[in-house]
Amino acid sequence: MTSDFFKYQAQTTPHPLAMQISHAHGCYIYDTNNKAYLDFVAGVSATPLGHNHPKVVNAIKAQLDKYMHVMVYGEYIQKPAVELTKLLAKNLPKPLEKTYLTNSGTEAIEGALKLAKRATGRSEIIAAHNAYHGNTMGAMSVMGFEERKQAFRPLLPNIKFINFNVEADLNLITNKTACVILETIQGGAGFITPINNYLKKVQERCNQVGALFILDEIQPGFGRTGKLFGFQHYNCIPDILVTGKGLGGGMPIGAFTTSKKYMDLLQDNPKLGHITTFGGHPVIAASALATLKEITQQKYIEQTLEKEHLFRKLLVHPLIKEIRGIGLMLAIITPSSEITNTLILKCQDAGLILFWLLFEPHAVRITPPLTISNDEITKGCQIIITILNHIQETSTY
Repeated sequence: MTSDFFKYQAQTTPHPLAMQISHAHGCYIYDTNNKAYLDFVAGVSATPLGHNHPKVVNAIKAQLDKYMHVMVYGEYIQKPAVELTKLLAKNLPKPLEKTYLTNSGTEAIEGALKLAKRATGRSEIIAAHNAYHGNTMGAMSVMGFEERKQAFRPLLPNIKFINFNVEADLNLITNKTACVILETIQGGAGFITPINNYLKKVQERCNQVGALFILDEIQPGFGRTGKLFGFQHYNCIPDILVTGKGLGGGMPIGAFTTSKKYMDLLQDNPKLGHITTFGGHPVIAASALATLKEITQQKYIEQTLEKEHLFRKLLVHPLIKEIRGIGLMLAIITPSSEITNTLILKCQDAGLILFWLLFEPHAVRITPPLTISNDEITKGCQIIITILNHIQETSTY
């Protein structure tokens, strides 16, 4: 199987982890030797209820017995998608009321950018340095990390970049700007949270010049930060909200949500302003609906900040310079990329899954399922501290 993996399936790096998976349940993933790995990553924030949650699995199975794909998006009335978008609207502030379901977060970013141009009649887009919004051509155009995109130029024209949390840069937002797109919490950059009411000030500047404010909640959304959506911490409401990852409960999904006034612009002039074959797929919508119901009906969101406190209490070590983020979207910052790499790989050997962030080589991702128990947090943190002790004792970093 390993040789076939490398021979037939495309890889994204020269050195994938290449763990061969047998099954997964709760907060554990098992390899084909039946070794259990405590999961502190949740598929990169994509499985908020852990693996094979019974309510999610049952919803998928029930929908499979009824129908799968029947028509391209937006033509037929399919109950799972309608109920999902209705529940999203119920849990969002006005005017965020109408949702377009896509296949992935990056496709939702594409739709949001198109809608902003359509709504404003402008072409200039402003994004942030060190931003990550996906890897298709439009989403890559607003990626604020040149090293990852230089090989694929030319990309979209008329993109400008500002520095996240730097208020002086807001003057670059003008009446030529179609939209400003930001991550609520910068993910790839190292889980950088907004400060000094920054997001509200961006929103106010957008309102002044007639630009739309797009927030990317693909990672922070669905309870990970201690609120259902990360922007709810920061006294702002975007014109367009982009979600994905955790919404699907382990199934592939993306979505962008806005007012009826804006969303209806995609219906005409031109018609089919944004189309997708499999967006709103009934099986995936059923999974997402079950996931959103479970997150909003149980106490996972309330417990998230308590679990953050436990992580911060247990993860104290000379090789941990700081812990960034909020809730269960945390990043350990080590003194060097070598220590980060060693920690991640040695923890996997010890039965704990950690992972990297895209642009911050000193960062170690900690984004476990919201369902993780205090005992599991304690167990995983003990492994981290043990490995860090070993690194400290044996290395010259």
